Amino acid sequence: MASNKNNDVIIVKKKKGGDHGGHHGGAWKVAYADFVTAMMAFFLMLWLLNVTTEEQKQGIAQYFTPDSVSQSNTGSGQILGGTVLAPGQMQHTTGGIVMGLPQDPAAENVAEEDDIEGRPSSDQETPDIGPGTAKEQPQAEKRDVTDEDVDKALSKREEEEFTKAENELRQAIQDVPELRELAPNLIIDRTPEGLRIQIVDQDRTAMFPIGSAEPYDHTRKLMGLVARVIKNMPNKISVAGHTDSTPFSRAHANYGNWELSTDRANSSRRALLEAGLPATRINRVIGKADQEPLLADAPADPRNRRISIVLLREAPIRPN
Repeated sequence: MASNKNNDVIIVKKKKGGDHGGHHGGAWKVAYADFVTAMMAFFLMLWLLNVTTEEQKQGIAQYFTPDSVSQSNTGSGQILGGTVLAPGQMQHTTGGIVMGLPQDPAAENVAEEDDIEGRPSSDQETPDIGPGTAKEQPQAEKRDVTDEDVDKALSKREEEEFTKAENELRQAIQDVPELRELAPNLIIDRTPEGLRIQIVDQDRTAMFPIGSAEPYDHTRKLMGLVARVIKNMPNKISVAGHTDSTPFSRAHANYGNWELSTDRANSSRRALLEAGLPATRINRVIGKADQEPLLADAPADPRNRRISIVLLREAPIRPN
């Protein structure tokens, strides 16, 4: 090696094979940014699941599955089923940052279509609703139901059933030719006790032979007609026998109008049961002799001789 006579300093530069750090040193930042973005999307999804209602979740799910959306052209058939998610709804504050869903331009298009079809547009007045809730219809005013309200409803329904039974009975007697002429013998009215059906003697048509508790054949048929109409109703039944004021002859000293009216009531009860009326429906069977005449001014009139069948009310009657 030649000597350096001038004592100069020799500097040797070494070149590295390549700057690998300059080419690969920033790759981890990109991966980290992707990771942070994915985590933010994940937490955003969790937040949405927490603050949205079931209806809003279904609407969002339908947004990402357009094939399942209804083909209807109305707002109720589109995404969210006609429910509008306005800007500012579903807001949540975390760490001082307010997060909210951006307004979907598709919602504006739906609103415009609704306006064209005659539906109210978005700029009209709408009921004020709180954050985090979908648009709702106003609810009817609620109030407590009292016992009086229940009694009125039951009474109204019972009156409707009474009216139906009365119409069916009047129609039924007209549909049977052999009983059609007995229509004047049938009197139907309302009493405080309930629906009263009276089978009444007339001048030329009696229901029982004089002084007897055995009914005529046409009386049995009329009783059967009544039983068929009322047998499916829930009301208990009262059967009462009535006579006129004509006294018995001396030959029947131990048998009078009290006994006769009671026997006729029991005979009528048996006729109703034979026609299919359940025995459990009978509430009472009584004889009233001539104490409650149909014609108070004419106690001896034959029309006072009658059988009263009363469908007793189930709903209580409240004083006005």
